[in-house]
Amino acid sequence: MVVAALLSLLLVGLFIRVSKARGWGQPVRKDGPQTHLSKEGTPTAGGVPFVVALALVFFPLYLTGNAGGPRELLIMLTALGMGLIGGADDLLKVRSRMTGSGRKELLAREKFPLQLIVGLAFAWFAAPLAAHELVPGFGQIGDILLLTLVMVGSVNAFNFTDGVDGLLGGVAIIVLLPLLALSPSAALLVAVLLGFLWFNAHPARVFMGDMGSHAIGAIAAGAYVLYADVWLLPIAAIVPVAAVLSVIIQVTYFKRTGKRFFKMTPIHHHFELSGWPETHVAMRFWVVTAIATAGVWWMLGGRP
Repeated sequence: MVVAALLSLLLVGLFIRVSKARGWGQPVRKDGPQTHLSKEGTPTAGGVPFVVALALVFFPLYLTGNAGGPRELLIMLTALGMGLIGGADDLLKVRSRMTGSGRKELLAREKFPLQLIVGLAFAWFAAPLAAHELVPGFGQIGDILLLTLVMVGSVNAFNFTDGVDGLLGGVAIIVLLPLLALSPSAALLVAVLLGFLWFNAHPARVFMGDMGSHAIGAIAAGAYVLYADVWLLPIAAIVPVAAVLSVIIQVTYFKRTGKRFFKMTPIHHHFELSGWPETHVAMRFWVVTAIATAGVWWMLGGRP
């Protein structure tokens, strides 16, 4: 974990220097919180270097028998698969920013089927490892469908949580704490996130981007499915769940009434527009996550 954290620190720092030299900055929504306008041009896709650090540490450990068995390989390959989908989105955003033309991002109708394919592949191999039927009465097919939805839902929920300095990195670390002694992938992700947060703490010198958030969501889902209980994930990940629900509520309410239910979504932006400083949003969401994760820890018997 120490090596992973230091390698992440080094690679993220190097990435920031290269990004600034090449102008890989991120545009900021003009209708969002006014405090975000000063972030215009901040390097994005900072998840790329910490995912690279994660892979560079994990695979040598795995090949020497020091990073668990097939479950860990399944988690890591799923994280890399989801990360590549997010990375393609990051690449389009950076290229569009640099050239001023071309596609700005992957469309939902392109991204979602790719996520389903990776999620289905994970579920196919993960379902037989479950200690009991997850969907009583439907057998393994029901379990596969459920785990596919859990994986895809987790990736998108953690992706929606990104948007405030330090928020997603801190939330992810707390969510994974009960599994540190069980899953090497989860432990190494916590380590590389510590290196990333050195630069992502307010005021952020780099943003995470989709590759990082997709990999985080995949490892969180994989670790809870294979080492704890799939039904505990939405409890620990209460903030990502709230983020994705806020978007669903906003879209549904707007289509029916033509008005906004929240000032802006995902929900962390609603609190910013309500007057909360960005640092307060991140800290308070960490606290909520810590309380929920403590409950999960207790339900797991108070063991790591």
